Amino acid sequence: MGDFIKTQNSFASGLVDSEFFARDDINGLSVLENMDVISGGGLTRRHGLASVAELRSSARLIPFSVSESEDYLLALTDGHILVYSNGKLIRDLLAPWPTAAHSRLQYAQRFGTMIFVHPDYQPRILKKTDGGFSLTWFGFSRNDADMTINIPFMKFDDAEDIKITVTQNSQGNNYATLTTDSAFWTEKNVNGRLLLLGRQWVITQYISSTVVTAYTNGPYTLPSSAVADWREAAFSDSRGWPCSISFHQDRLVFGGSRDWPSGVWLSQVGRHNNFNVGTGLDDEAIFITLLSEQRQQICTVVSSDNLQILTSVGEWAISSKPLTPSVVDIKQHTAVGSIASRYLPPQKVEGATVFISATGKDIRELALDELGENYNATDLCALSKSVMRDPVDIAYNGDTHQLFVVMADGTMAVLNKNSALGISAWGVYKTAGQFKSVAVVGGETYVVTMRDTGYCLERFSPDAAIDAERYGFSFTAAALPLRAGGHNPKKLRIRKISARVLNTKSLFINGARVRLPNDVYDTGSPGYSGDVSISVLGTHSDTISPMWCLHGDEPYAVTVLSVTLHGWYSI
Repeated sequence: MGDFIKTQNSFASGLVDSEFFARDDINGLSVLENMDVISGGGLTRRHGLASVAELRSSARLIPFSVSESEDYLLALTDGHILVYSNGKLIRDLLAPWPTAAHSRLQYAQRFGTMIFVHPDYQPRILKKTDGGFSLTWFGFSRNDADMTINIPFMKFDDAEDIKITVTQNSQGNNYATLTTDSAFWTEKNVNGRLLLLGRQWVITQYISSTVVTAYTNGPYTLPSSAVADWREAAFSDSRGWPCSISFHQDRLVFGGSRDWPSGVWLSQVGRHNNFNVGTGLDDEAIFITLLSEQRQQICTVVSSDNLQILTSVGEWAISSKPLTPSVVDIKQHTAVGSIASRYLPPQKVEGATVFISATGKDIRELALDELGENYNATDLCALSKSVMRDPVDIAYNGDTHQLFVVMADGTMAVLNKNSALGISAWGVYKTAGQFKSVAVVGGETYVVTMRDTGYCLERFSPDAAIDAERYGFSFTAAALPLRAGGHNPKKLRIRKISARVLNTKSLFINGARVRLPNDVYDTGSPGYSGDVSISVLGTHSDTISPMWCLHGDEPYAVTVLSVTLHGWYSI
């Protein structure tokens, strides 16, 4: 038996799962809800949400920053792109994507241009000009001499043994009838392109599963036999479109497509619509297929120091500088994998690439080792696996050092991370309703919420004490099970619990409201700073339950720097 005084003055590990409750070296909590871990290691009540706009349906949020002083927020709804500036709707653009397609829509931005890709839709370009916003088709550059386009051509696996018989067509000298030796064509092949007889052809008419009509710009010579050496355009309605996109070393990068999931296409340098590999000159286009023992789908491509390629089974990188057709240094570094069924954009956090793993149960930090040669994929959820429950959206606010991850159940896991100060703390945000999407624009964190009144666009604000001007929220922080003198005590008696607070106006400890000076409630008062305490009676034999719990539901500022227990124990 012994008396003890135990102070916890850092909560830097945040929410910790029960399997780590016996550890002495973790400055964490068993519950952390609607509170953040601040830079000094203390706790503060999260900011409230300020209303921005009502939405007609759920939306996916995307940041669109044209310059340091020109930021826009895109809200993708069913068939529309809503453009917001400083919280005001300034443009409503018609868009081709229904709500069901939003989860796999990826994008890459360069200055005032953003390109969207989806495996089932031809890419689109959103452009900001002095005249406003426009959404147009992405097209491959055209060669004036023969009207061919600079699109890559592929020999797909299911066409490997297909031969084409070319015969004249009555429509004219530039037309031909193409007949395959087995069923191959579908109506989706119309307007698609082939590379055949050294020429590009456009399919103009579907006749049957073995017969189509095609057109080429110029005369051709009929072959004497069926042709086996032919290719299809890599991207089309029949073969699918790029799945992922990025810009890297002034090249446009497409990663994977529906029918060629492990392909990487890089445009010519500075000519982002030109994917002609030409003769392999340094600035010409590049094509790579990832080769490994496992079949894999490219989930996303990320431009960092190297070109990172995140697939369904692992993480690759191309480290060549400069990247040319003759010098492509590519290898697989880790084998974690990413979610392929939806796009959860990787985030740049403190120089590393943070992505959600293929299982959806952890978040990894992809960073080079000290020698700058190999990548490691550190698990950021190692102590807090329980916070990951089917993530659906993610965003990072570098100004507040917070990573926001929206879950399918409408809650949001939040990582307060500041490596320089030793902070890596997960917690959970809840609101009256559900969080649906999140994005960060110009240092502001925006969310889409579903409330009893419908869908809303809202913003976290230090000036908001509640959510959307009408919804209060409670907060909770509870201790880890107490270990005293390096032991698991069998019995405990807590005589007093004290907390050191900063600018605090309301706080409950273990269900009891602590006494604060009356003048803290005066308008304009910064709140009370100092020590508060409650007295506790009784002996505890349940030493797994937390010995203290900070909580409250009043719309007042709360910051707790440390918590101290006074009592005795036996082992």
